[in-house]
Amino acid sequence: MKALKIIILILFASVMIYAASDLPFRGDPDNLMHAEESITGTEVVGSYVIQEAYNDAKTPNIVTVILGDYRSVDTFGEQVVVFTAGLITILILRSRRRQI
Repeated sequence: MKALKIIILILFASVMIYAASDLPFRGDPDNLMHAEESITGTEVVGSYVIQEAYNDAKTPNIVTVILGDYRSVDTFGEQVVVFTAGLITILILRSRRRQI
């Protein structure tokens, strides 16, 4: 059984290394991620956010602007899911404690 776990870990590591070998170089200026215009001719959202985050929210922290202003509904949804999971965990653990 231990040999099977080691084989699975080696296979998983091999797949991750293979997948990572196809990633672009991190500082490559020709990477599409750094383009001002997408292949369809529209502005890339990342470029807009970097250039206009302070003007839109008057907040110097770009991460706060993205999470609090641009993606606020999505972030709130994620917080509700995490809170609900924690609440359910507490309720399950409390009910098991009473049974023991």
